[in-house]
Amino acid sequence: MSMQLQAVLFDLDGVIVDTAKYHYLAWKMIADQEGIPFDEHINERLKGVSRMASLDIILEKGKRVYSEQEKLKLAQVKNDAYVEMIGKLKPEEILPGVKNFLVALRDAGIKRAICSASKNAVMILDRLELTQFFDTIVSGNDTSRSKPDPEVFTMAAERFKLSPANCLVVEDAFAGVQGAKAGGMQALGIGDAKVLNNADMVYSSTGLFNLAEIKAKLFA
Repeated sequence: MSMQLQAVLFDLDGVIVDTAKYHYLAWKMIADQEGIPFDEHINERLKGVSRMASLDIILEKGKRVYSEQEKLKLAQVKNDAYVEMIGKLKPEEILPGVKNFLVALRDAGIKRAICSASKNAVMILDRLELTQFFDTIVSGNDTSRSKPDPEVFTMAAERFKLSPANCLVVEDAFAGVQGAKAGGMQALGIGDAKVLNNADMVYSSTGLFNLAEIKAKLFA
């Protein structure tokens, strides 16, 4: 018996909006302040990494050893700067095709969830004026385990009282796709198909979202 698509669970950063640039700017501010070199190459190593682990990567090139208290202070300064930046987000920064896809899902009676490690997810969605398009939001404030652990996705499925097999996860990170698969869900990757080779289907851009095609390929 074929499964029906009953819910789509979206990652936030890189899928709904690109907030990675704001993380980069906030970390660069810290690195510049400390006289530590920081560029896009180092920034790539921070993707999907916790705040404190990211700071440790940046401080590898530091000229001295930092105490735990100093590290905590730097991490807080970085987060304050990041929160201030995303507080200025505008609806125009929603990634291409996202809003139309959310409307199509809503009109088709398919549930929508945000499943993100971000503790600022609610604020970001409010700034983008997208909150009303989601039936539930599972954020870093709700979970204790990070992707590739499936907790964030299984929590959304449980809230919807749906089988994981009837849920589709939309992710832009390999670890996120891993989490979806570990949770028994199908995964639609957004990005490079070579990088997201563990996804069931890949779109190079959110602008390619097509509900009929997704249903035909993954839930026929």
